[in-house]
Amino acid sequence: MFSPSMDSARDASGVAGTVLIPMRFVWPYGGRSVYLSGSFTRWSEFLRMSPVEGCPTVFQVIHSLAPGYHQYKFFVDGEWRHDEHQPFISGEYGMVNTVLLATEPNLVPVLTPDIVSGSNMDVDNEAFQRVVIVRLTDGALSEVLPRISDVDVQTSRQRISAFLSMRTAYELLPESGKVVALDVDLPVKQAFHILHEQGIPMAPLWDFCKGQFVGVLSALDFILILRELGNHGSNLTEEELETHTISAWKEGKWTAFPRRFVYAGPYDNLKDIAVKILQNEVSTVPIIHSSSEDGSFPQLLHLASLSGILKCICRYFRHCSSSLPILQLPICAIPVGTWVPKIGESNHRPLAMLRPSASLTSALNLLIQARVSSIPIVDDSDSLLDIYCRSDITALAKDRAYTHINLDEMTVHQALQLGQDSCNTYELRSQRCQMCLRSDSLHKVMERLANPGVRRLVIVEAGSKRVEGIISLSDVFKFFLG
Repeated sequence: MFSPSMDSARDASGVAGTVLIPMRFVWPYGGRSVYLSGSFTRWSEFLRMSPVEGCPTVFQVIHSLAPGYHQYKFFVDGEWRHDEHQPFISGEYGMVNTVLLATEPNLVPVLTPDIVSGSNMDVDNEAFQRVVIVRLTDGALSEVLPRISDVDVQTSRQRISAFLSMRTAYELLPESGKVVALDVDLPVKQAFHILHEQGIPMAPLWDFCKGQFVGVLSALDFILILRELGNHGSNLTEEELETHTISAWKEGKWTAFPRRFVYAGPYDNLKDIAVKILQNEVSTVPIIHSSSEDGSFPQLLHLASLSGILKCICRYFRHCSSSLPILQLPICAIPVGTWVPKIGESNHRPLAMLRPSASLTSALNLLIQARVSSIPIVDDSDSLLDIYCRSDITALAKDRAYTHINLDEMTVHQALQLGQDSCNTYELRSQRCQMCLRSDSLHKVMERLANPGVRRLVIVEAGSKRVEGIISLSDVFKFFLG
């Protein structure tokens, strides 16, 4: 799905400060590569169209248009094409399709092909014939959303639960790979340097004296350590941090959130592992196996995460998504995720956001207080610029940066620039911000969240990138298993 910038839409139409209307363009005639271009892109930009789930011959893309008259064509396998079943004329660029959006519309239909009902194509007729209406109310866009019965919701949950109950942790094990574990006698400083160098947010802890795994060191520990160092009444000095071991930190009074060690075995089912992750508010659970009855000589096989479990769900239901009708619903029609409260909604918890000029101290405090793993960074219009994650804090371990910075004086923007090239701008860095639209289906969101390293998607408004909410891995699993 394509999310254009506000400026591109304004330039193409010549209209500034107007409402952008998201439109769905569909090419239902097959092809290997399909692109959309038109007057709204000045005919110089090609918008890649994606196959519809379960309908490999149908391609679609969503693009926001300003009210007015627009022309467009499709570039299919290297050739210009137009859709004869949609309005078209002979223009400067040959035969082109057209669309007219009224300046002050009351009802605006999303573009869908009207050929489906009379064709023999293998498509989901019901999905394509459903009309989505957009109304302009008090200057804001609101959708008449498709509905799903409580019975279908419960059926979908039961099928997900049954699937996870029949699968074990063995299905998560990769054919090859490495798992990093840390000795509890390592200095804390060295441990976080290792996490940064390996590009991992956490690692299991091994105690040689006990001959077992005893815990986990995560980015949250580093946040707590930095806060402790910034506390003028701290009992932990920078010099002590150089030799302070992990075990001393974990056993000391500085650990504000002591947690028991949570792990699972290779024969545990995926549902129990997912529930264990949710209940203990951890990102991963070590999979540990011991061939002896007394549990000695344990082997660390894998680090199970909700991402890996979700990948199993997506792989299994990819070709039978019709058995889970809820997967086709847009996320805005499902009680999932954290959304920016609308005017008058006082019963919703606010979505934590930061400005680039906010201090690093405020960012770290917010991560802990809000009990979240990341916070969107936005401009004065609440448009997404970047995102600050717990794991970003390990960048301060590089070259012992934490020893010569002031958390109150360093801004979030400066913290994100650590270890980056000086020419690295927000526009380039924003590529790491995983985004989605409120109109994206739950299935599409799940597919993206199942990718390695992706733990949450920022829900943005098409065109402006104004943050509307966040949907995380834990949100999806709480919805299915809650």
